Amino acid sequence: MKVKSVILAGGEGTRLATLTAKRAKPAVPFAGKYRIIDFTLSNCVNSGLFDVLILTQYRPHSLNDHIARGRPWDLDRSFTGGVQLLQPFKGRYDTDWYAGTADAVRQNLNFVRRGRPDYVLILSGDHIYEMDYDVLIQFHIDKGADATVCTIRVPMDEASRYGILDVDDDYAVREFLEKPANPPGNLASMGVYVFSYAVLEHMLREDADETRPMNDFGHHILPKMLEEGMAIFAYPYGGYWIDVGTVEAYWEAHMDLLSSPPSLNLNDRTWVIHTVSEERPPVFIHAGAQVRNSLVTDGAVIAEGAIVERSVLSPGVYIGPNAIVRESVILTDAYVEAGAVVERCIVDKLAVIGHNAHVGAIQDVGELGITCIGKNTHVPAGYTIGHSAILGTDIRIEDFSQYTDKVVPSGTKIGYKTSKK
Repeated sequence: MKVKSVILAGGEGTRLATLTAKRAKPAVPFAGKYRIIDFTLSNCVNSGLFDVLILTQYRPHSLNDHIARGRPWDLDRSFTGGVQLLQPFKGRYDTDWYAGTADAVRQNLNFVRRGRPDYVLILSGDHIYEMDYDVLIQFHIDKGADATVCTIRVPMDEASRYGILDVDDDYAVREFLEKPANPPGNLASMGVYVFSYAVLEHMLREDADETRPMNDFGHHILPKMLEEGMAIFAYPYGGYWIDVGTVEAYWEAHMDLLSSPPSLNLNDRTWVIHTVSEERPPVFIHAGAQVRNSLVTDGAVIAEGAIVERSVLSPGVYIGPNAIVRESVILTDAYVEAGAVVERCIVDKLAVIGHNAHVGAIQDVGELGITCIGKNTHVPAGYTIGHSAILGTDIRIEDFSQYTDKVVPSGTKIGYKTSKK
């Protein structure tokens, strides 16, 4: 039995605000030392699947650098599979950026076909979860399915964000609705699919007209398969899974890691999440500093009198004397200077929070109000940045000159425009 894993990693991730201004969504750092895509890649190798294609598109450079030849995941192979990164290209016939998930696979079907796989596993590179894909594939085989969709129950008020399935007692899919405005249920697609190869090739080669393109698995391929009477089954997944496609979901996923017990156990040595690790010195916590219920990564320094609560500190983060960091995610080599207060924030790499600045706030009621500070941005000393504010990348001290009272109101955006996509 040969299985080809195809990871869709081209998402622009506009809902992640400044975190994806300079990187693809799957390349966004997560949980201190990882990238988001590490979880899907590790699921593959932990499931014994070593033939992996990664389809990139938007700002792929950091993702390419991170994966390289795939050595941390034991994917630096050739004869027995390995990892291959593919981007949109122009050949004899003009092509363009991928028009959807199915179109991405269609444009690379020659590479998917290579090695003559019996089954193709379609995965997303921007989900946080642990899954044994071998069990999923065996379920697909036992059911005699043409396609299998991984499913999970979601809250009804979030169901409109997902593909919603109706199934019978044997898990056979009777109906599939992609992101319905009024969802009839809450059994949601996780965006993880298994196809028998011959079925996948047949569906991707089907003629489509302008009124009904066949570019997306959820919108087009799966409904068309049901119309043709093909066998689609729903695989019930009962573990932790989250699509970290929004700022709020990204922040909440980190807070889930800090719960007791954590929603996802990163200490499980039977299911290691592999990644590229930098050589950094040990964590240094000075006398008088307080660290509570937090993840602190190699190279971090927490100075005397500093307080870190329910937060994640990435490699090389510096927390200055008497600074306070609460319910925040601080990415690599960010610098929080003395006396600064950072609350419910996501601070990107190389950003600086100046002396005695107050960034973000913990709201007692209502929305989460996550504040985002972009990569390489410098918040001036003594400034207050309100909750839900977004500061873009490379913002310098002079960019704050209009705020003569040193207060940037809640919800303000500086150097960042919401994408219309």
